[in-house]
Amino acid sequence: MNDSIRPETLQLSNADSEFDVTLFRAKDATECILFASGLGGNPLRHLEFLQGIARQGISVIAPHFELLSSPFPVKAELLERVQRLDVTAAEFCTNYRSLTGVGHSLGTVILLMQAGAIASTRAREEVAFNGKKIPDRLVLLAPPADFFRAPRSLNSVRIPVEIWVGAMDKVTPPSQAIFLNELLKEHAGGGVHIIEDAGHFTFMNTLPPQVIDPHPSRNEFLQWLAGKVSQFIA
Repeated sequence: MNDSIRPETLQLSNADSEFDVTLFRAKDATECILFASGLGGNPLRHLEFLQGIARQGISVIAPHFELLSSPFPVKAELLERVQRLDVTAAEFCTNYRSLTGVGHSLGTVILLMQAGAIASTRAREEVAFNGKKIPDRLVLLAPPADFFRAPRSLNSVRIPVEIWVGAMDKVTPPSQAIFLNELLKEHAGGGVHIIEDAGHFTFMNTLPPQVIDPHPSRNEFLQWLAGKVSQFIA
């Protein structure tokens, strides 16, 4: 186990843009996590959670995204994020035995696309990623289901998928996680875990402005969750 993992932030280029990537390099790690944050795009809001995973001997690679002004991203915004994940994985995740995608909220949509899912925007445009299907398994934290209501949108996802959601989540309530799990379990292993006293943002160490989290001990929960995610990977 690694007791102290210091994050480092580097810069990558994707087409005409540059973006930051934060890395937690665990010594002698054979497993790697590719982390996709939600609407805000900043993985450092999950800092202690990601460090908790790295302390279990698993490296964490987390690209940064621009803040989106709408909870309903358009096709170009979804593609930009999944392409950024692809560039990041090609640069930092190739020398590990396996790669697990871990994401929160909108980040879970991007990871499912990278695993072969076809998302739909609010304008009912289909969005598919044509690159290599990279993850060996997925961990979805508070995933939204409305991107995958179209028939057969998740049929190509054939890797283990573990879902975590808060019982008090008002943004992506447990019914959405259950819906996704019902579709995914036909083609992939995994399951859904509903956490009592947790809301949508309980999965973040640093809350968005004006958000009050219902969980009585969020930091302790996130350290426990880091251990559970690490067990799923191992």
